[in-house]
Amino acid sequence: MDIQKLKSDAIELLKNLIRTESFSKQEDKTAEIINAFINERGVPTHRLKNNVWAFNKHYDAKKPTILLNSHHDTVNPNPGYTNDPFDPFVKDGKLFGLGSNDAGGCLVSLISTFLYFYDKENLNYNFVIAATAEEEISGFNGLELVYPELGPIDFAIVGEPTLMDIAVAEKGLMVLDCTARGKAGHAAREEGDNAIYKALKDIEWIRTYKFENVSPHLGPMKMSVTIINAGYQHNVVPENCTFTIDVRITEMYRNEDVLRIIEENIESDVAARSVRLRPSFIDPDHKLVKAAIKMGAKPYGSPTTSDQALVPVPSVKMGPGNSGRSHSANEFIWLTEIEEGIEKYIKILSELV
Repeated sequence: MDIQKLKSDAIELLKNLIRTESFSKQEDKTAEIINAFINERGVPTHRLKNNVWAFNKHYDAKKPTILLNSHHDTVNPNPGYTNDPFDPFVKDGKLFGLGSNDAGGCLVSLISTFLYFYDKENLNYNFVIAATAEEEISGFNGLELVYPELGPIDFAIVGEPTLMDIAVAEKGLMVLDCTARGKAGHAAREEGDNAIYKALKDIEWIRTYKFENVSPHLGPMKMSVTIINAGYQHNVVPENCTFTIDVRITEMYRNEDVLRIIEENIESDVAARSVRLRPSFIDPDHKLVKAAIKMGAKPYGSPTTSDQALVPVPSVKMGPGNSGRSHSANEFIWLTEIEEGIEKYIKILSELV
């Protein structure tokens, strides 16, 4: 397999993806591009909604399987763009365009890596590549939808821009909608039970509570009240006060246990939007971690949430590009980052297969 050809093809694929709008839930055209790109190289594909996946040529159900996954949806362009977000132009070695860094560079690098191993015989592992949708909105019709179609997975690489270092742990996310309930009354008289004051008591607990178990990779748990609403008229004591908690969960806790602790310590009603975005963790002694470190990758804990939260087996988050450029105006990725990313993915996986 000509690695230089893989690199040049990957960059052309990324340019085509940038040219094509692929906002979350509207990724049908980029799914077609990815599907055609893989098919043109003699690889049969599968598609469900806007997700595309493929298995290596000599797939053997008796062997363990490695999942290579990244997403092809994007956020809406940052209002600060001065470039055309859908014009994939190269300047000074940088490829500009919406989704170039998050996570187009990762996706095309993983597709190239899959193609490198696709027709090799006598591998120790199977490979499955999955280009998935709705990552940016944690949607239900992306990786979560197709994961059962991929067969048994033993471990995974989730492509996100990490400068090719490896996130060995990632915080999960729970969003809680809370309602403090009081009683309406006239503000000028000693009437009612002010729901705002009741909410403030709960919010103070949220602000000061320290979870006992601290992650060696991610540090302490974090809760933040990010939205609050109450009242409709200046002279009426509000009977309800609603507020929202953003909860970032480490591998030291299950989402359900964190929810229970919160419910037991505040008076407000608590409703979880979802408990499905779970924290991720892989053993530092896992062979994938050791191979990545051998190739120069640095392990770290990631505070942000990705599709890694939906992978129920050991995984690392790893890819070319810089997370700091994600969702920024005039987003770009260095061409060398893509080229070196493909090389490093191949070297790491060659240590295993």
